[in-house]
Amino acid sequence: MLGLMQSQQLLISSLIDFAERHHGEGEIVSRRVEGDIHRCSYKDIARRSRQVANALDGMQLAFGDRVATLAWNGYRHLELYFGVSGSGRVLHTLNPRLHPDQIVWIANHSEDQVLCFDMSFLPIVKAVHARCTTIKHFIALCDATNLPADSGIPGLQSYEAWMGNQAAQYAWPEFDENSASSMCYTSGTTGNPKAALYSHRSTILHAWAGAMPDALNMSARDSVLPVVPMFHVNAWGLPYSAAMTGAKMVFPGPAMDGKSIFDLIESEKVTFAAGVPTVWQMMLGHMQQGGLRFSTLKRTVIGGSACPPAMISAFNDDYGVEVLHAWGMTEMSPLGTVCTLKNKHLSLDASQKMAVRIKQGRGIYGVDMKIIDEKGEELPWDGKAYGDLLVKGPWVIREYFKGEGGSPLVKGWFPTGDVATIDADGYLQITDRSKDVIKSGGEWISSIDVENIAMAHPAVAMAACIGMKHPKWDERPVVVVVKKPGADLAREELLAFFEGKTAKWQIPDDVIFIDAIPLGATGKMQKVKLRETLKDYHLPTA
Repeated sequence: MLGLMQSQQLLISSLIDFAERHHGEGEIVSRRVEGDIHRCSYKDIARRSRQVANALDGMQLAFGDRVATLAWNGYRHLELYFGVSGSGRVLHTLNPRLHPDQIVWIANHSEDQVLCFDMSFLPIVKAVHARCTTIKHFIALCDATNLPADSGIPGLQSYEAWMGNQAAQYAWPEFDENSASSMCYTSGTTGNPKAALYSHRSTILHAWAGAMPDALNMSARDSVLPVVPMFHVNAWGLPYSAAMTGAKMVFPGPAMDGKSIFDLIESEKVTFAAGVPTVWQMMLGHMQQGGLRFSTLKRTVIGGSACPPAMISAFNDDYGVEVLHAWGMTEMSPLGTVCTLKNKHLSLDASQKMAVRIKQGRGIYGVDMKIIDEKGEELPWDGKAYGDLLVKGPWVIREYFKGEGGSPLVKGWFPTGDVATIDADGYLQITDRSKDVIKSGGEWISSIDVENIAMAHPAVAMAACIGMKHPKWDERPVVVVVKKPGADLAREELLAFFEGKTAKWQIPDDVIFIDAIPLGATGKMQKVKLRETLKDYHLPTA
């Protein structure tokens, strides 16, 4: 017997239709590449998204054709989110921080037909356009007056001229909710990048789960600042969850420094912000130097890499901002876990609550997870046993675009490449990436634990722990440190700082001071490059 309920496909176009009908006056605020602050509403975004769809139809793009973007977080990028996917094409967000050769490879592999780009990325497009063999149309995200006359890019059009004269009426097509909606390539630290190809169904379910109270807790009462880029895993799904809830959106554009982010939070009364630790480190440094305070910010979700406990304490204790520690990955759309407290934790003291908050959190509905040993046997959820983390769910990939790398699944589960523990309450704690864990004398040392202790020192701006070869112990940890501006810190002082905070054999053998730790396109520390830089280093204990 079937249920007697109406059937409706879960399509991205339904999100902007809902936002227009129920939250039409909701604000979308963008700091533009042009330097000014632009204001519009969900009603405006909906109308202009339909114009984008009409413009794509005019190009005679087929269903499922890829439309690429090289763009910052802003209202035009948001219009493409809905206009491209809603019309049945696939939105492909390119990462402008990649090397031009990688951009060329990705654009050709995905067979992009159109490239829409912010003017600040014109030099990149100039460098790559002739080698992007499938792209037929180049659209600069500006008006006609800002379009350069001598760009050297054949047929370059301004976005406003391309879509501005299109009809505002458009009937969003109905199709299978399992159709592809958008794609995002992995960072490709080893070999060529691979693409996660999201569906309309997976995107809607992910947005729904992400907005829930025990996830990101988004509502029409929020003013949301996604510092996480829209070119990285769809800004963690925030644009979709915002349309679903009617939340105000505040886009930072290209100004990602600490002062610019803080000023935007204050001027637009932001209540909820999302970003990676490196961005928040810059903002907290700016605030500490100026003795500044937040007036409206209530919570921030921090993901992309493990959030140091010192940063959680700074937000919570110094500024009264709740940190939602989160974990996920491109292959998961990306949300997997968010660290929110259970009722049983509310009566705990501050230190006991912190012991929970430093974990990556509980699986949100839709994500199942387990840890396994080297034999593939599932390990207990006791907070002690650690093993390889596997996940599954309706917004987790089953394979990569074009079958690259073959099926990644292990008996239906996706192997994340992380090493983790899960406690009895279901809280996940990532102890390391499988390739970064340090094996010393037959025992495992978590590089994340070492980094967290180093980051708690007041003179440390950033720290990375890597393993170095040792003739007796196989590997020993060293900590690579960037000092805060003007700070004075000696090797011996930092090593002494570890005393009593971890087992003696887990204390690093050395401290290496450098000017900057290499960061990847999404703000993560690139330990592969760090190891390459230090390839001639020899442990003093070796």
